[in-house]
Amino acid sequence: MRKVLVANRGEIALRILKTLRKMGIASVAVFSEADRTSPHVWFADEAVCIGPPASSDSYLQMEKVIAAAKETGADAIHPGYGFLSENAVFAKMVGDAGLIFIGPTPEAITVMGSKLAAKECVKQYDIPMVPGTDHAIRDVAEAKAIASKVGYPILIKASAGGGGKGMRVVEKADDLEEQMTRATSEALSAFGDGSVFIEKFVSSPRHIEIQVLADQHGNIVHLFERECSIQRRHQKVVEEAPSAVLNEEQRAAMGAAAVKVAEACGYTGAGTVEFLVDEKLNFYFLEMNTRLQVEHPVTEMITGIDLVEQQVKVARGEKLAFKQSDIRRCGHAIELRVYAEDPSNNFLPSTGKLETYREPEGEGVRVDSGFTEGMEIPIFYDPMIAKLITHGNSREEAIARMLEAIRDYDVEGVETTLAFGEFVMQHEAFRSANFDTHFVEKYFSADVLKEQHQQRDHLLARIALESWLKYKNEVRTSRHNSPAWRNRKNL
Repeated sequence: MRKVLVANRGEIALRILKTLRKMGIASVAVFSEADRTSPHVWFADEAVCIGPPASSDSYLQMEKVIAAAKETGADAIHPGYGFLSENAVFAKMVGDAGLIFIGPTPEAITVMGSKLAAKECVKQYDIPMVPGTDHAIRDVAEAKAIASKVGYPILIKASAGGGGKGMRVVEKADDLEEQMTRATSEALSAFGDGSVFIEKFVSSPRHIEIQVLADQHGNIVHLFERECSIQRRHQKVVEEAPSAVLNEEQRAAMGAAAVKVAEACGYTGAGTVEFLVDEKLNFYFLEMNTRLQVEHPVTEMITGIDLVEQQVKVARGEKLAFKQSDIRRCGHAIELRVYAEDPSNNFLPSTGKLETYREPEGEGVRVDSGFTEGMEIPIFYDPMIAKLITHGNSREEAIARMLEAIRDYDVEGVETTLAFGEFVMQHEAFRSANFDTHFVEKYFSADVLKEQHQQRDHLLARIALESWLKYKNEVRTSRHNSPAWRNRKNL
């Protein structure tokens, strides 16, 4: 594998390109007209424009991406995450074009791309699953019968879903028909598949996932867990590794289950098995993400393993160079997704120009970014600016470093989630690890953020006043003790 095309943009494209350069592999970037000046474009050895700003006209154009790879002589394509990364049709097209797809097989993507198919695939491995249906439901009468058996509240979920789309909580039977219609409609609109299924709703869940690696020779390992329970609108905002609530026995059990899931679908490469964990720390299989995760840096920070490098090595047929017993955890890592969003206005996107953009530095601080000062935040894509990651010997040290890094992060021109991250790091529920996926609903509001800003303003004003009074007193004392003052006094 001498040359790889990265079929993505922003921070993940740049992050992949850096590993390719470290491995001595030539790289090709693709970009839309809106991303012509993006860092990933000038960092790559070559770059090809593949269309207008809208992702449907550029980054999602499979034929254009493959044509760019062939034109530049690339041997392989790395899809990153999002866009075409979990598209089985694209993975097959890449292989049919004589190129290497740096990811799992089209068959594994297809199976794990459907929550129902995934459940069917892994149920023979005796992996715990949330009580509910194992098939798609469209008939309301059948749904009511199943809901009655499972017990309310229930969760209606889109089979092909993700990101909270096609998902509805139903508290009582009277609401089921309406919520099922809405979930089906939303799933059909978002994924082209209106299939939904029913699960028992876990009222106080945690979202904990396991990173797995598998080669083409049957070797599968896990790289421990990530806690991803701080979410807004079912989208992760803060992640950490390891989880602060699991003991070693639970960690091993979840890791073993994740390996079985990967084995069940003949998985190769880097993937993530997601679990729902209840208040008693019972875990249930949710789904498998057949790609690199946004939050992969926290796993890299605690294991020292470059996941992108492992993806490339697996794709070119190498065996994993380590066994499960070789993998060790070191310290604690936390990631904050820095979005161009306004937390005080329901996290609405905040577009504009990065008038000032300076990233924090220091021991245990990592920033995976796709922007530089002066760039515009485009309206066409996900509004994430960067990922801020900190590592410490302990969870407390990682939190302290995150707070310091947030305060050193200087962004002007757009609103960001940095203030929200500071709120999370300081909140007792987070610091004590006593939280679940409802953290934002329970504790966060625009008024809380406003109060936090006011307290900071008052503190800064007090510091400024104390500094001025100290300076004024020093000047007065200096004047009284000066020879010139004494001379004037004696005249």
